[in-house]
Amino acid sequence: MSIHSPKLDTSTIRIISSEEDHVARNYHALPVVISHGEGVWVTDVEGKRYLDLLSAYSALNFGHGHPDLLAAARDQLSRLTLTSRAFHNDQLAPFAAALAELCQKDLVLPMNTGAEAVETGIKVARAWAYRVKGVPEGAAEIIVANGNFHGRTTTIVGFSDDEQARDGFGPFTPGFVSVPYGDAEAIANAITDNTAAVLIEPIQGEGGVIIPPEGYLARVRELCDTHNVLFIADEIQSGLGRTGATFACDRDGVIPDVYLLGKALGGGILPLSAVVANEDVLGVIRPGEHGSTFGGNPLAAAVGRQVVEMLATGEFQKRAAALGEHLEAGLTALIGHGVTAVRVAGLWAGVDIDPSIGTGREVAELLLARGVLVKDTHGQTVRIAPPLVIRATEVDWAIEQLRVVLES
Repeated sequence: MSIHSPKLDTSTIRIISSEEDHVARNYHALPVVISHGEGVWVTDVEGKRYLDLLSAYSALNFGHGHPDLLAAARDQLSRLTLTSRAFHNDQLAPFAAALAELCQKDLVLPMNTGAEAVETGIKVARAWAYRVKGVPEGAAEIIVANGNFHGRTTTIVGFSDDEQARDGFGPFTPGFVSVPYGDAEAIANAITDNTAAVLIEPIQGEGGVIIPPEGYLARVRELCDTHNVLFIADEIQSGLGRTGATFACDRDGVIPDVYLLGKALGGGILPLSAVVANEDVLGVIRPGEHGSTFGGNPLAAAVGRQVVEMLATGEFQKRAAALGEHLEAGLTALIGHGVTAVRVAGLWAGVDIDPSIGTGREVAELLLARGVLVKDTHGQTVRIAPPLVIRATEVDWAIEQLRVVLES
């Protein structure tokens, strides 16, 4: 495992310059151009290898090019890729049945991206409030948490407190009440007769892998039951094995009314998201009220079904739990040595960098030079989320690179 120079090669500079000339600048990417990936490793255009500790924000939970997922995609690619929902296809029903069983729910509403799943969940919650709960038309409210990240559509950024995501994009959609994350009593105080749902991330990923206090999710579940309010769990980043359980809610023994899923559901091959709930909730949506040309397409459904089958074995959840303990031990040893705090849930960690050492971005760039890919968030935090197929020796090597960077 070689140590790489931070100096950019000519090919890398040329490709990045071309991208900046022709692609809108909505990302501040690290200066690396990846051309191949296998398992937990990726290779750039110059032939340098890097350990991927981001997994495309948990979309690559099963690693790059998992053979079972590629086989499912190739087989379906040669048969049928798209019909739209104007017609039935032979892959959607078995995918939906498998996913519903995994979630212990009745129905699946397939979409493409995580933000689409969130937007769909919002529409479902409002329709349920009006048609089932009896909230006056136009008065439904959804309680959300400060520090949330549910996507970047105009509705979603409207209830975000990230000014970078909000500034210049108003006016925003009303109907959202924001409370401090991790404070269940703040939710209790915010609930009214017009409350349709509580929408939260069981663990806030973009916020820096923020884990709520013990008992928080159970209390939210209790409050929602008491007040006839839907509990919507955004498990788009935290779900599907990442935290050492199938869903982050499982860690607290909680089952929400609605799961919002995405990212890893598409196996890192194509976009696939879903809203999963019981008939008494998702059954409120009528034909023509919501849809997607690509949502539930046979190619995505075939890959998604394979993802569900892999998760059903429990293998990936067990790996994430065991290796997560290994990761936490290694990162915790760095506290006081350039790290001020560490938060770990399975193979998912937020590492707060001591400001006297540098910013999260600077640490990410130095790790890049040493062959490790991570991404910063909120200034001082580095997020770590390797594919669940990573080995303990690779975890150790990555932590050693971080230690060297901090010491330097």
